Amino acid sequence: MPTFEIGEQDFLLDGRPYQVLSGALHYFRVHPDLWADRIRSARLLGLNTIETYVAWNVHAPTPDVFDTSGPRDLGRFLDLVAAEGMHAIVRPGPYICAEWDNGGFPAWLFGLPGVGLRRNEPTYLEAVGGYLARVLPIVAARQVTRGGPVLAVQVENEYGAYGDDKDYLHALVAMFRAQGIDVPLLTCDQASDEMLERGSLPELHRTATFGSRSAERLAVLRRHQPTGPLMCMEFWCGWFDHWGAHHHTTDPARSAADLDELLGAGASVNIYMFHGGTNGGFTNGANDKGVYQPTVTSYDYDAPLAEDGTRTAKYDAFREVLGRHTELPAQTAPARRPAPVLERAVERRTASLWSLLEPLTGWVDAEDVPTHDEIGVASGFVLYRTHVDLAAPTVLAFTDVRDRAQVFLDGAPVGVIDRAERGRSTTLPAGRGRLDVLVEDQGRVNYGPRIGEHKGLVGPATLGGAPVRGWRVLPLDLDALAASDDLPARCRPALGPVAGPSLSVWTTDLPRADLFVSTRDWGKGLVWVNGYPLGRYWSKGPQTTLYVPSPVVRGADDRVVALELHAGPSGALRLVDAPDLGPTDT
Repeated sequence: MPTFEIGEQDFLLDGRPYQVLSGALHYFRVHPDLWADRIRSARLLGLNTIETYVAWNVHAPTPDVFDTSGPRDLGRFLDLVAAEGMHAIVRPGPYICAEWDNGGFPAWLFGLPGVGLRRNEPTYLEAVGGYLARVLPIVAARQVTRGGPVLAVQVENEYGAYGDDKDYLHALVAMFRAQGIDVPLLTCDQASDEMLERGSLPELHRTATFGSRSAERLAVLRRHQPTGPLMCMEFWCGWFDHWGAHHHTTDPARSAADLDELLGAGASVNIYMFHGGTNGGFTNGANDKGVYQPTVTSYDYDAPLAEDGTRTAKYDAFREVLGRHTELPAQTAPARRPAPVLERAVERRTASLWSLLEPLTGWVDAEDVPTHDEIGVASGFVLYRTHVDLAAPTVLAFTDVRDRAQVFLDGAPVGVIDRAERGRSTTLPAGRGRLDVLVEDQGRVNYGPRIGEHKGLVGPATLGGAPVRGWRVLPLDLDALAASDDLPARCRPALGPVAGPSLSVWTTDLPRADLFVSTRDWGKGLVWVNGYPLGRYWSKGPQTTLYVPSPVVRGADDRVVALELHAGPSGALRLVDAPDLGPTDT
């Protein structure tokens, strides 16, 4: 049976030195019908390994569910890696960061009484143990020691940036081994002395994360890893984007030179990202280092393989470098684009969100405003409703808003309270009527001490300083609403601009190809194609397109649905032949 081991200087595959040439590819960010294509493009680049995180919340939306079907089929993904003749590294966390909602933690975890995050605490470890007991057997059965592709498994993720609880790490190691993981266990931390010391154990093989100054960073790692192979577990060849900022890019030639230096030193590498994919639906994370910054929908990451699988200049530059260190396949990944462009006009049907909500059930009565978590909502939107009678303009305030609240009086917009602007209040005009507060969870923090915080309105709610009692609260299942068969019939033909909040529907025959929906003339909201959630858009950018994977397109009677929260001056459905991820920082 094959073996993979830590040697004195090298990784050893069946006893022979083996340089791991890996690329990061997250199965949960890519349509499953495209997994094989993306894996093949990695092999054609010259890579021999695929690395993926496993996001706990992807598989366990509730404590009693563990879903490995369809787009969550980790076993099938690893089998496709093996079918391409490649190896795999799996990083199941339990914490992954990854700019993913809540760093991969399920929201329900933080509702467990007394739970202690990422430390040796019984309630937390019991939940982690339940998760690992479900996911690790999938990995264990596919280890190289059992004829599968998996060479190594990572324990935790950049733990040295968060804590230094060695008992916690020991407990994780015991869980991994108890579930049959017998390949090497790895840790990764940023290339700093403090983090590398805090984040690992003597029995775990350390790796580092960095994207430049390879020789310098490898020297830091060597101080903490005196023997054994050196590896950059995340060679950052790009970066992620936040709403309202620029699109990050890196120079292909400069990144290629750093990669060449890394490989020339004999180190192994995992290119992060080889192919980034998409934060579809409500899956994007956020950062909060004093200012809340949600991550955009595209996770293109300026990676060698673009969001739609197109080979980039960075792909070609990296392939040239890899060719100096390994034998390359004769074939390379195909060039793609331009995709077909929809040029004809398509009838739009639109309905106000208020009319669509009228028949919905599921309202929750509450004396004070509950958070989303307190009513079991893990992501998305919640509507808070009460009635007011005001003799004069009055300030509506909350202890906190997470993350963005639109305020309406009898359906008319009054104001927006935005966490990113440190907003907690707005002024209501004099009058009486129905007060609606539509709250959007724009992504749970994925890094740092604010992981696990509740979403929604944090009470008490006050008007003019006096408590507001008696609320009705409605979780909005927008995915179900967008996919409902009767949605077009509940909408009316419309021309010109779109007034929000509303849902618009276009029914047409789309080209059977990868497509890009332009959102340049729209305000803020989400888009679905044939019920598949493409993700969020926002006029503040940087991105102004949403990627449509070809497998979701039927080619006949395709249905595009958009939730517009504010206003769209055009109201037209427009496809373009390339992504627009926004202005860059270069």
